[in-house]
Parts: sequence; C-alpha cells; structure tokens
Amino acid sequence: MNASAVSRRDFLKTASAATLGALAAGAPRAVLAAAATPPKASADTLIVLWMGGGMAHTETFDPKRYTPFEKGVEAKSVLSTFPAIDTAVDGIKFSQGLERMARIVDRGTLIRTYTAGDLGFILHSRHQFQWHTGYPPPQTVACPHLGAVIARTRGPHNPVVPAFINIGQRFDVGEGEELKAFTTAGFLGSEYGPFNIPFPEQAASAVRPPAGMSSSRFQDRDKLFKRLADASLVGQYGSEYQRESLVRSLDNAHHLLSSPAAKAFDLALEPIENVRKYLPEGVDPAKTFNAEQSRDGSYERETLGRFGLGCLLARRLCEVGARYIEVTTEYIPFLNWDTHENGHTRAANMKRQIDAPVSQLILDLEERGLLDRTLVVLASEFSRDMITEGKPDKTVKNQVEVPDKIEDLKYYGMHRHFTDAGSVLLFGGGMKKGFLYGRTADERPVKSVENPVHIEDLHATLYTALGISPKQAYEIEHRPFYVTRDGLGKPITELLA
Repeated sequence: MNASAVSRRDFLKTASAATLGALAAGAPRAVLAAAATPPKASADTLIVLWMGGGMAHTETFDPKRYTPFEKGVEAKSVLSTFPAIDTAVDGIKFSQGLERMARIVDRGTLIRTYTAGDLGFILHSRHQFQWHTGYPPPQTVACPHLGAVIARTRGPHNPVVPAFINIGQRFDVGEGEELKAFTTAGFLGSEYGPFNIPFPEQAASAVRPPAGMSSSRFQDRDKLFKRLADASLVGQYGSEYQRESLVRSLDNAHHLLSSPAAKAFDLALEPIENVRKYLPEGVDPAKTFNAEQSRDGSYERETLGRFGLGCLLARRLCEVGARYIEVTTEYIPFLNWDTHENGHTRAANMKRQIDAPVSQLILDLEERGLLDRTLVVLASEFSRDMITEGKPDKTVKNQVEVPDKIEDLKYYGMHRHFTDAGSVLLFGGGMKKGFLYGRTADERPVKSVENPVHIEDLHATLYTALGISPKQAYEIEHRPFYVTRDGLGKPITELLA
C-alpha cells in the first residue's frame, strides 16, 4: 500500500490486522546477518525524551535570524521568533528559553540534520510510528517498538523491573489508537511490551494492589485473570508462544509489586528540594502532584510540571535497573508541540516545561555516576516551518493557513510540518561531548545541507551504543525482520566517543 495514500482509517485497519497477526505468530528466532557481530556496549540503558507533536528546530536548538513580532511583518521573513543565546560550547547556540540546557550541552552531542521520512500527507502518528519502529507504516507484521527490541535483545537489567517503561502518554486522547499501534512489543510478545504510566505523579499506584483490596483477594484475582487470559482470544487463536508470553508478563508485573524496587515508582519518597529542581520556576510541587486530569484547554496550565516529574521518575527507574525509559511531553493533537497556531507563545511554554527537567536529569545522572552508561536522547518526529509543508522538493498539502503578512500574534511562530531538518540531542552512553553534527541552511528553506541523518542510521547508532548490531534480526513468519530497516542502518561513527 502506498504510504502517501494511507488515511487514518486505513492506518488503523492495517495496524489492527497486524496486531491480530502478532497474536498468531510463533516464537521469533533471533538471527544475525552474516559477517555481523554485536558491538561492544557503551550503554546499558536508553532514556528517550520525546517531544511529541513536532518541535521546531529554529525555535529550539538551531536558531536562525531573529525577527521580533510586529503587525504587518512578512511571514516569509520569519525564521526564528526567539533570539539566540550562548551555550557552554563555542559555536553552538540555542534559542532563548533554554538557558539551563545551554549550560549542560558540553556533556552531549547535538544533531541538527535529522531528516524525517517522506510519508505523503503528514499524520503525526505515522511519523511517530516510523521513529519508534524504524519502519514506515503500514507493515504486514506488528512491528516492535524500539523499547521492546532493546528489552528482548539485551534482556532485563533488573529482573523485577519492567525493561520497557513508557511515561506520560495517554491513549484515550486524539490519535490514541494510532499511537497504540506502535507502542507495543508486536510479534516479540507481551512480556517485552511497555509498562505504561500515563501520569507520573500517580506512578506509585501502578505498583500497588487496588486500595482496600486484601492480599489474599488480590492473589485470587491474579489467578483468575490468568485463567481468563488462557481462555481468551489469545488462548483460542493465538500461538502457544504469545499465550505464554502474556502469562509471563502477568507474572513479571506481580513480582514487581512485592519487590523493593517498587519504591522507585513512588515520587513522594523523593526529597521535596529535589522535586523542585525538576520543575519550571514558580511551579508548586504540591499542585503538580494534585493536577486534575482534564482533557480541555486547561490541560497545559494544570500540568506544567508533569514532564518534569516524568524525568525525575526516569532517573529513579534508571537507578533500579530499567532498560528503556521513554518520557514524553505527551502528543495530543493541537496541544503541546503541535503548534498549528500561537506557535511562538506555545513554544515558549513548552521550553519552560523541558528546560529545567532535562538539564537536571543529565546533572543527576552524572552526579550518580550513571551518565556514562546511560544514553539519553531528546527527539521529535519532525520539525516546523512558517511556510513549507513537508520538504521544499516534496511539498504536501498544507494543513495550516498562514497569511502573507502577520497581523495577529497567533500566526507568529512555526506552524507547518517540516521534515527536511530537525534537532536531536544525545547525552552520555558513549557519545561525544560538546560535539555538533550536521549543518542546516541559514536562510529559508532551513533544510539539512551537510550530513543528513535518517532514522535507520540514528537507530543504528543507538543500537550500537547498546551493544546491538544494526543487522540483528528476528525471524518471524519464515522471514527476517531487522532492527533497522532491512538491516541497512549504519551507525554514525563520528558521534561515538
């Protein structure tokens, strides 16, 4: 099926079919391409900080000429709506609002030329699918998430801690079903799937029996659930491997409840002065812990510190041996980084949300001696531009109207989806320090002009750092499924220390 012709409905139908196919799939067999050997691991853990919705590179880590707002300014003249600031590394500038991150970039590598796939009419969940699995949707098999591949290939770091933990994303909001299509272990089996924590402030409740339930009743419920699972769709129609994997996932969850490692999920055990370091200035930790779970426009105001709590939780989980942790600002259509209007003001708000927690996470990992063995990646599915939808040479239908002259502040900022450049930050885990890779044009179109980075090579670099060959494959349905697209991903050796 042509990716450019795939509608949201087609995507869901295909994804659902692939999911059912995963249930019927037998045990995947690990294979390694000829002449390929697993690289020596420089990292044991991967933390992905996901800027869901499309983080504009010229408004964050790749600032260009600053044009202040004034009525009547020409849209085509606006490249950055924030002035540039100095960082700890000569020759690297960030945009205003990222002052704390600017001070710690000497611990990491900045890629400025991530180039997203050409998937036709742009749907966020399709590009997020490709970023997280390495493959463009739809696929004929249920592709495993990056976290599931790492969980399966490297195995658990601590057998009682979920190897793949996903923090901050709900699946009952816009495009939730599409996000669920790739936030899964796919054919690898349920035991390698995500332990989902949509609200980090409530993580402790995820590793406790329901309030008021006795231990014996909880044990009885666990046994009943396993019997139901065995007699369910999986038990009737799924393969023996998939059924056993589901039961193992239930056992793993049950073991976690009685483990001392469960305390890592309880943010109330963290000293309040540490919590404050992860929150935007002026945000009250008590209000963040008690934020209401609304779905209307007040969501952003009530949860200003939620991403920060997710980063703090990631640090605590890293300390007890999680293998893959993802923390997201949460993708919700038309909210957060999905700036279809009010691009400048919303980007300023998002930078306020991420600046303190990202920098504090890196400093905390460094102080605890964990950064060298923990690879932290900050990324987004694509970037944004005022004028171009897609790429200059492969434009697609505009989804946002931008007037030629800006008279209203809501049109000031980056609104359209731009796939020809984007920023990725990498810290620790064997990456170079204070290093800049790739260059983008200084004038519109602000596209990649030196060393473009595609998803298969970015994944190959991450896998290599984790001791996984980019040519690693799992044989499923009598054919190999490679961890990078068709096994063609090549690590970017210039990034590795």
